[in-house]
Amino acid sequence: MIPRISPFFPRVLCGTILIAALLFVTSPLSAWCDEESSAWGRLITSAAVACNPSTHKIYSVNEGTGSITVVDATTNTVHIVKVGSEPIAIAINHITNRVYVANDGSASVSVIDGTSDVVIATVKSDPLPYMLAVDEASNRIYVTHTYSGTVTEIDGTSNAAHLLKVGNADGVIVDPATSTVFLTTYEDPNIRILDEMARTVTKVAVGPHIWGMVFDESSSTLFLAHTATAELVALDEKTHVVSSIPVGKLPCALAIDSVAHKLYVVNYGDETLSIVDLRARKVIATLPVGRHPQGIAVDSKSNRIYVANVLGNSVTVIDGARNKVIDNLNAGRHPYAVAIDPVFSRVYVANYSAPWITPIANYQQY
Repeated sequence: MIPRISPFFPRVLCGTILIAALLFVTSPLSAWCDEESSAWGRLITSAAVACNPSTHKIYSVNEGTGSITVVDATTNTVHIVKVGSEPIAIAINHITNRVYVANDGSASVSVIDGTSDVVIATVKSDPLPYMLAVDEASNRIYVTHTYSGTVTEIDGTSNAAHLLKVGNADGVIVDPATSTVFLTTYEDPNIRILDEMARTVTKVAVGPHIWGMVFDESSSTLFLAHTATAELVALDEKTHVVSSIPVGKLPCALAIDSVAHKLYVVNYGDETLSIVDLRARKVIATLPVGRHPQGIAVDSKSNRIYVANVLGNSVTVIDGARNKVIDNLNAGRHPYAVAIDPVFSRVYVANYSAPWITPIANYQQY
């Protein structure tokens, strides 16, 4: 299970060494503990910021304020929407233009109309909702709860919710083409595969300490970051055959460029980015990034990759054509998740303190 403690380690932990892979630390904290003592909360997720490319709106959680920030990239306007307590993750149904916010502190999901940006429903869930995934084909939303042994399923039409007793879950991702939901738990060596229609669950052994996953539609393959073994685990959705690709230390975040057929792996432990050729299934380049990288997003249109460096207070920009780092940009305090408007090629990061969201410059000129 995921420990619900600070990713930035408060003052009481100074001088200790934490080995837990979810916390992504392998060295003493005393050198930077005082600097980071004001950052406090729980383990953060990569779903803290999201973009609807159809409306050019970006949504980011303001965890400590019980609200989210909405940025309209078309009009350059910003406004705040009140949601539940301690919002932690966001997911968007681009077809219905509904935005879903998991409120960790109030055991609920706020449903927002993406046109008016007004909360139209508050759906109760089990305690500690953590991640969400939307199946746009079935209009169902799946919400994980680290400790409850259940997943909340929400009907996107009626906003009715019911609990699926599928075990504890942290990560969730959906393949809408097959109505399949993939669920991971950090300590569980098995990934669970939920068939939405048959309501059956299949377990496949992939090894424990999985953190971060992405689905490649072109090959029907689920890729998972295996923090303990410094590997990328590949699971064939159809055959359930499992293989692995060595990457850097403590891989924690993944992103795919389906146009370039590349997969990018953020390695927290050695502060690098592994670039994987999806056809050859091997690492073709390893690039240095910033201090304690955790988030990543790919702009296939401009062939740029953006890596959020949590303790570097920066975003590293990579040219995907040349597999080369081209810049390191200031990105507010503790950037940890990235979202891109692929039409405008505008980049935004979620910050773990006010002002909560930071716009990043367009780097198509490189």
